[in-house]
Amino acid sequence: MKRFIVEKDFWDIFPNAKIGIIVCNNVDNHIIDENKYMPLIDEASLEANKYFNEEEFSNNSVVHIWREAYQKFKTKKGARSSVEALLKRVYKQTGINPINPLVDIYNSISIKYGMPCGGEDIDKFVGDIRLTKAIGNESFVTYGTDESEPPYEGEIVYKDEKGAICRCFNWRECVRTMLTEDTVNVFLCIELIDPSREEEFMSALEELANLVATNLNGDCKINVLDIDNSEIVIEK
Repeated sequence: MKRFIVEKDFWDIFPNAKIGIIVCNNVDNHIIDENKYMPLIDEASLEANKYFNEEEFSNNSVVHIWREAYQKFKTKKGARSSVEALLKRVYKQTGINPINPLVDIYNSISIKYGMPCGGEDIDKFVGDIRLTKAIGNESFVTYGTDESEPPYEGEIVYKDEKGAICRCFNWRECVRTMLTEDTVNVFLCIELIDPSREEEFMSALEELANLVATNLNGDCKINVLDIDNSEIVIEK
């Protein structure tokens, strides 16, 4: 049995946060047409223009709130929320490249709702998954390198018994658990730290689950974790 646990040291910093988890089983993530999901991303990008009310990009609320969150724990210089990276491409009209169906789908949801989304391969997890503060010695090898770059002590990370999975919430993920065409069982997450957007958060979770179930034949179950409900089973 594998569990996902949000530990107390996370809630000590972010007591009002909610972490949405969608567990999807029996997914077909093979790439048949690499551009199939680009219309979803294009439509989401048009909707995302509503988030750009301030001339200075970093002053827009969906970006600013995550900039403030990252100041509450130790981070690598220049680390930014995954949603900021996506919205910046939309803002600058530099384009977003297709990766694989699952990633393209959750990127479209991240852009549309202005919330960080991520995904990992459950079958690659070693033991339980925890959202917690890093010890600072966790193994972490990211895409494009063979060298481990451990998180800082106190950094907010997702990790299992083998090492860190994602650093700085889901700013950057490790190669070991990343989604590939061979992924069958999926851990998808959406992170919320702005309580005023809970309704949009639930809509994002429902739309993401529906898109995966409809397009990739996945059996999806939505879970929401908060300070009073901090643990779920993700694989029996």
